[in-house]
Order: sequence, then structure tokens, then C-alpha cells
Amino acid sequence: MGNIFFCCLGVCGRRRRRSNVLATEATPLQPPEVAAASYQSLCLDSNLYTAGDCSSPTGAMSEPYDHQPHPYTSVEHKKADTIRNDTNLRKETLSLEPDRVNPGRLLVAFTFDAAVSGRITIVFFAKEEAEFQLTATKEDTLAPIITFEFEKGLGQKFIQPSGTGVDLSVFEDSELFKEPNTYIFPLAIKMEEAVDSGSKQITLVTYVNEKGEIKPSVIKQLLWVDGTRFELLDIYGIGDTVVGGCNEDARDCVICLSEPRDTTLLPCRHMCMCDGCAKEVRFQRNLLCPVCRQPVERLLKIQLNE
Repeated sequence: MGNIFFCCLGVCGRRRRRSNVLATEATPLQPPEVAAASYQSLCLDSNLYTAGDCSSPTGAMSEPYDHQPHPYTSVEHKKADTIRNDTNLRKETLSLEPDRVNPGRLLVAFTFDAAVSGRITIVFFAKEEAEFQLTATKEDTLAPIITFEFEKGLGQKFIQPSGTGVDLSVFEDSELFKEPNTYIFPLAIKMEEAVDSGSKQITLVTYVNEKGEIKPSVIKQLLWVDGTRFELLDIYGIGDTVVGGCNEDARDCVICLSEPRDTTLLPCRHMCMCDGCAKEVRFQRNLLCPVCRQPVERLLKIQLNE
């Protein structure tokens, strides 16, 4: 398996915001007609979640716990490498807001962090192309792709200017509500540095219908650094490890109940152990996560305090 990285937003002023995510090398999903060799590549390149049966022409992603660890070998235990991400869209803040000037149209809104100045590109019904490029698949019915500039700063609020939104009522449900393994995304948001050689982030979105209201739902977030494409994955429990949090007891290792948590279990991504306990339990046969009881394949130490 290749390396797994811990994603860190670059310094902005004197404050630093870490993204609570792992970044794993990944290959974009391709249309169904692509040769099976492409899906073999997806299986080999994805470090945390692998594709399902590589012979399947659909390229559907498998459940994360398909592979049992070998009962006679120890679980791999290593320290995560860190990559710098200078822009980050906070996916939990993503929303669609009504355009008061243009009834029926919706505007994309979200909060983001940026350690550098750059630009935001919003593409409706987008397809990801080579070299981390996005193309619009409905240019004949929608306005041209628009790019918006931004300055560096944490916790910035973004909302599309009035008149640049979209009327989703003119599209079929099959176009709006997509499965995670789609290769045409109802909404894609690209954030990139002002310099062409800088890092880039793409947030790929579908829509869900909640009690008659259409809301955005993030399928995945991708990162492009130095010519390599990564998929960002949440770490469960990392927020509890922050000093000064509301629940100090939740910071402790679930095994020894005394040392702070600093080790994430893969592939379930629960941060629940300290490094000392991880070194001991890695030699157990059929090691299971203490939180979800799923098989553990790798142990990853993440250094939170620098």
C-alpha cells in the first residue's frame, strides 16, 4: 500500500486550522465504457478505500471492510506524513440559498479557509477531466462557468452573486439525485491558489430531497498537490483530542484510559488509541476496532501538536 497523509491547512496569519481528514491517493471514476484496466488501476492506487471487484464494468466502490487482516502477521503501524492544503471548503457549511432578486433560482453558499489568495469556480453538472480539470456537461442550458476571486483568511463566507444561480426545477430527478459512484456531478466547486502551480481542492456534490426541499450533499472532496490527486476522508473522534474541549475524558485512549489518543485505525478511521497501546495490540490476531468492532488493517499515528 502507498502512503496515507494527514491534511493540514497552511499558516494564515498566526493561526493554523487543521482539516480533520486523511488524504489518500486516488484515481477518478471513469464512465462505464472505459476498459476494465482502468478499474484495475483504481484498485491499486487507492490507499484507504479500494474499489470493489476490479472486473466489474460499473466501477462501484466496495464496502470499506471487505478485506480481513491476515491472522498470523502484525498490523502495520506507522506515522502519517503531512501535506499542506492552502484552501479548504468546510463541507458541513455548504447550502443553497434563494436568490431574492431572481425567484426560483438558488445560490451556492459555504464557509472556507484560505492561507493564500485564489479563485473559486462553480460548475453545475460537471465532469472531472484529466489534470484535475472540470467541464460543464450542460453548457447549452446553463450560463457559462463563472470564477470568483478571494483573498486569504480563515472562516470566510461565500455566496454566489445574485443572477449567477441555477433553477433546479427544470431538471429531472435522475439528473439531480446521483449515486456516489457517478462520473457526472450535479455540482462541483473548485478552489485553487492564484498561482497555477499551487494546490487545488474540488468538492463534488449531489442533491438530496428533504421534506420537499432540495439540499446539497457532498459526495467527496479531492485535493491536487504536486501533480498527485488525493481523496480527503474524515477521521472520527479527532475533535475529542483537542485540548480544552468540552469533554476532557473523551481525549483519553479507550484501552488504557490515561494517555491521549493519537492513533487512527484503518480502514474504519476511528482515532481511539494512544501510541503505546497501539504498539502492544498490533501483534494480536484478528485485531478489531474497540469502537466499531471492524477488522483493523493499519494503525496510523497522527501528531496533532507541533
